[in-house]
Amino acid sequence: QMSKSTGNFLTLTQAVDKFSADGMRLALADAGDTVEDANFVEAMADAGILRLYTWVEWVKEMIANRDSLRSGPASTFNDRVFASEMNAGILKTDQNYEK
Repeated sequence: QMSKSTGNFLTLTQAVDKFSADGMRLALADAGDTVEDANFVEAMADAGILRLYTWVEWVKEMIANRDSLRSGPASTFNDRVFASEMNAGILKTDQNYEK
């Protein structure tokens, strides 16, 4: 955790140098989701960087293997379930923002 009272304080520049801008975004998004004081947790920033790295590597692999991926109409049962879940999520989002 980052706290002035415990003496482990980082400036914004130091934190970005240490965790990257994206690592900081993920950790700050996770800090203070409740009514309690927000705390920056360094372990969350480290984990975020690892997740980002894993995601980038997966994207590179998918791009490299693009020709071997399935193509054609999305007509299987799994395709229909996926489309239905996406549509349900869109409807929920629309309903929440119309209030």
